[in-house]
Amino acid sequence: MNKLVIFLLIASLLSALGGAAAFYCNSEVLDVSEKACNNTESKHLASPQDNCNETRNNSSLIETEIVNITSGSKVYPAYTAVPAEEGNYPAIVLIHSFRGFEPGYQTMVDRMAEDGYFVIAPFWQTHSEAPSDAEVEALIRNSTAYLETRDEVDPEKLGLTGFCAGGRYTMLFLPQMDEFESGVAWYGFPYMGGTETQPGIPANMTDQLDAPMLIIHGTRDQYSNITDIYRYASELDAADKYFELKVYQGELHGFMLTEDGELSESFVAQDAYEEMITFFDRTLNNSSP
Repeated sequence: MNKLVIFLLIASLLSALGGAAAFYCNSEVLDVSEKACNNTESKHLASPQDNCNETRNNSSLIETEIVNITSGSKVYPAYTAVPAEEGNYPAIVLIHSFRGFEPGYQTMVDRMAEDGYFVIAPFWQTHSEAPSDAEVEALIRNSTAYLETRDEVDPEKLGLTGFCAGGRYTMLFLPQMDEFESGVAWYGFPYMGGTETQPGIPANMTDQLDAPMLIIHGTRDQYSNITDIYRYASELDAADKYFELKVYQGELHGFMLTEDGELSESFVAQDAYEEMITFFDRTLNNSSP
């Protein structure tokens, strides 16, 4: 009889522990989903999260939202921010780095909206960490098509900006997409390409470039050597293409974000951000650079 009582007590205890473990696991899953909605781990999204598609007010100045962009047969989430005040704003497509849509990019998008821009940042790694150039080009084109459906956007004032891999995409696609009036390429790769999935080499597109471009780079970029940037700038100059080059002495690759993915508040990062905004103000809101 005593053995039976002990057995029943142990069984009850194990059942309680199992329920607690199940609750803990479910809490972890919910936490991950919440992080995905808040874009802190959006690089790992396998599919769009429908419960993220709601308008949020990060401040009284802007409205933010996760939208779905259909490109080909796939759907990509994209983070958007727009000034809260009713208006018709210039718009920017922002292409994040190879490390994904880190928190610092969300902060930057919000700040750009506060400065008077409708910004969309598609999660281009949603279905593959390294999609083909053709897939990314289609996604950028479909993102601009989405912008043109928004009443808050002036479709005649569209800009493109990108960081790291996104910098390469800016150099590669700005010459090929007439929709954009100007672009800002951050620590990009002008001579990367020539492969099956990445056939295009940005420097080979120089003759097609008609939109003004700002190039931002650090002299100690360990992945995209500054000598390549000077060479690319020389080729743009020889082709009589309008560009501006801002070089920060001593800065490494990816200097706009900290090691933990937050937006840097260093002097250089703040200055570089202002360079971008000033460039877009001149090229999108005025008739000349």
